[in-house]
Amino acid sequence: MGVLDWIVLGSALLFIVGYGVWKTRGSKNVDDYVRGGNDAKWWTIGLSVMATQASAITFLSTPGQAFHDGLGFVQFYFGLPLAMIFICLVFIPIYKKLKVFTAYEMLEGRFDLKTRTLTAILFLIQRGLAAGITIFAPSIILSAVLGWDLRTLNVIIGILVIIYTVSGGTKAVSVTQKQQMFIIMVGMFFAFFFILGSLPTNVSFGEALKIAGANGKLEILDFSLDTNNRYTFWSGITGGFFLALAYFGTDQSQVQRYLSGKSVRESQLGLIFNGVFKIPMQFFILLVGAMVFVFYQYNPSPLNFNPAATQAVMESEYLGEYEALEQEHLALEQEKRIAQNAFSAALELKEYNAIEQAKQDILKINQKERASRDTAKTLIAKANDSVETNDKDYVFIHFILDNLPTGLIGLLLAVILSAAMSSTASELNALGTITALDLYKRNKKEEKNEKHYVLATKGFTLLWGIIAICIACVANLFDNLIQLVNIIGSIFYGNVLGIFLLAFFFKFVKGNAVFIAAIVTQVIVIIGWYMDWMSYLWLNAFGCILVICLAVLIESFDNFLSKPPLKA
Repeated sequence: MGVLDWIVLGSALLFIVGYGVWKTRGSKNVDDYVRGGNDAKWWTIGLSVMATQASAITFLSTPGQAFHDGLGFVQFYFGLPLAMIFICLVFIPIYKKLKVFTAYEMLEGRFDLKTRTLTAILFLIQRGLAAGITIFAPSIILSAVLGWDLRTLNVIIGILVIIYTVSGGTKAVSVTQKQQMFIIMVGMFFAFFFILGSLPTNVSFGEALKIAGANGKLEILDFSLDTNNRYTFWSGITGGFFLALAYFGTDQSQVQRYLSGKSVRESQLGLIFNGVFKIPMQFFILLVGAMVFVFYQYNPSPLNFNPAATQAVMESEYLGEYEALEQEHLALEQEKRIAQNAFSAALELKEYNAIEQAKQDILKINQKERASRDTAKTLIAKANDSVETNDKDYVFIHFILDNLPTGLIGLLLAVILSAAMSSTASELNALGTITALDLYKRNKKEEKNEKHYVLATKGFTLLWGIIAICIACVANLFDNLIQLVNIIGSIFYGNVLGIFLLAFFFKFVKGNAVFIAAIVTQVIVIIGWYMDWMSYLWLNAFGCILVICLAVLIESFDNFLSKPPLKA
């Protein structure tokens, strides 16, 4: 990184923190601090909702996902627009009518205090873990690639977020997220056009797409009914719908974004904005990953993108075997460039037989390369089983640092850290609010003034920030970070969504039945995830349907037992 990169990176981060503190100074009551004074416009809500979901994991993992597996991951979001419509028609009018500060406040009036408390605790568990991961994700990757100390990075990111989130509450999160989304999208567009400009002069964008397609990277739709297949059209429409419905409808980190809306209409327009633009945004990020794949068809790539993994095997007894694999990898890359040039030439001449032959040659070479990379992962695991061998999360950051010009590197690092700050701020804001209002205030016997609860919310936000930093410092990398966050959500979201749907549509079901059903459901879902009964996306629908069925059965059975016996 050059001096210009540091200036760009530092300026972007300091501007966000400073702007958030300055713009939202002086929140004196709970309404201002938690709901931002209820004056947010729809575009602020829409951008804030998108920024909350678009963590650093999105911009690190998603391009790597496309690099390895293609654009099929976009199917994960197919249920989101339907969920936005449902939330606009059902959730928002109810929340606004009841003038609630938190999503779970409504559950006490509908059921009882213990159901509200249980649901709030389920939220705190999963969102607290997720907050740690959203800090940890960029930290571990930047640490591995730049050589920075991991724990220092965790602390820096956490402190930057804590400063403006504690200071300004919901409004600080919302106003800074507009700036963060601007930085994020500008950075991604710059990266995209730089990739296109770095391809051989005879390879246009259209030909780049054909090259990606020839390598199986543009296969978007999968209509198979295999529930063990993570990303299909059906899992996106059903499991993705339930996940989006639970996340945007019941997760306080999102609910708090649109509760700040000036009116029901502003909140609804904000969510519709998200529903319209979220899939195109994710598609574009995946497309960037596919273009990175095309870039590496013509440029050298490492055998494993994680530098820490390469270093581990280089310092082990497997050095000779790994170097032999690297030589084989270099030879395959040379073959690949020849095959890609043959494919481009055949496309230009429209020789269809030659096109098909070149496609087959490319696929064979890529199969050999994939096998070579898998063998390298096995050697790395033998050399050091604590080093992450799966390098999906390192592909994009490796491309940024090794290929982008000075200045643009700083901008893309600002993108990653801005996204981390954006999603973490929303999470800490929600965690502090839920702890202060759903647990502390509701269970406190002596009523205090507004200033006390603002200070309490700030204190709990600070506490959760410290907890998130601690979780980040002890976390371990999973198969793919973006999947990890979604897995954690899927374990809890279906159950929580079912509780809310019971509150809205099953008026005869009482609190005791819901409370028991929720506990039983959560245990079964955790067992199902651990035993790998189904792909994690399906856990959302499974948990939701299970808690509803159990609650209805328990309530019906209780009503049956409580009926007086028939007179003879």
